Amino acid sequence: MTSALIEEAHDLSGRADDRLVHVPDTATALVFRTRPDGRGDLVVVGPRTRAAYFAGKDLPVCLRVRLRPGTARPLLGVPISALVDRVTPLADLWGDAAVRLERRLTRLDGDRPRILHQLEAALAVRTRGPDARDGLVGAAAAALAARRPERLSDLARRVGVSERHLRDLLAEGAGLTPKAFARIARLRDALAHGGRSPGLAQLAAATGYYDQSHMTAEFRSMMGVPPGAFFAGRLPALQRC
Repeated sequence: MTSALIEEAHDLSGRADDRLVHVPDTATALVFRTRPDGRGDLVVVGPRTRAAYFAGKDLPVCLRVRLRPGTARPLLGVPISALVDRVTPLADLWGDAAVRLERRLTRLDGDRPRILHQLEAALAVRTRGPDARDGLVGAAAAALAARRPERLSDLARRVGVSERHLRDLLAEGAGLTPKAFARIARLRDALAHGGRSPGLAQLAAATGYYDQSHMTAEFRSMMGVPPGAFFAGRLPALQRC
């Protein structure tokens, strides 16, 4: 499912014996989950700068909706810098409207297409007219996520704002500095292609790192293990979710 507001939707439903790996992410997401006792909750997952490794939980339904760059701040009503590396109940941001939505989703009894449709409808209600600031955040995100990211000074000149203003917009609208955004985007590209690459040196070259040593240092910093260990399944100790 994709739309003007939703970039991706994933079904993360699982069992207690599953292993959950949450990799760094530039995006803000909404997650709706239910438990075996029938209770449901709706939370906001802010941009994530470090990987986390969890032992699974019994979650009959766990749907994650990743918001498009530039849409999270106006939809949620807070600077995204306040949500980085945090999980926040949507009710803390939307109040009673979130509580009512949570109840509606729980009553759908695990019908995933209907849950996603209701989530999208709830987001659409909170959209407002076009805002140039949000468009600039989206443009900056696209440029910084490229395999050869555009220099911030060049990007600012291209979109007609000062470099400082663009930094401030990105911090408010995406929660990250340009450097952090580009690092996470590059890491996710390497993760997506790691299993298909013939070797780490080739992977580093293909995904925009200076060399294999550069990739290994950034990988270890954000994932907690070097790339060879990660792709071989040698992960850090699991935390309780």
